[in-house]
Amino acid sequence: MHLTNFPKDPVILLSVVNTYLRDHYPSLEEFCKSCNISQEELVSALSAIDYHYKPEQNQFL
Repeated sequence: MHLTNFPKDPVILLSVVNTYLRDHYPSLEEFCKSCNISQEELVSALSAIDYHYKPEQNQFL
C-alpha cells in the first residue's frame, strides 16, 4: 500500500514516522507491516530529504 494515509510533506512525514517508531514499534519492518505500507516507498520518500533509517536507533536520521 502507498503512503496515502500519511502526511505528504516529507518533513512532517519524518516527524510522524519517527514518533511511531519511538513510541510503538521495535523496527521499521514492524511499523510498515502494521500500517500496511511499502517500506521501499517510505525509505525513498525520506531519503529524498537526506534522511536514512538507522536500525541501531530505530529512527530516520
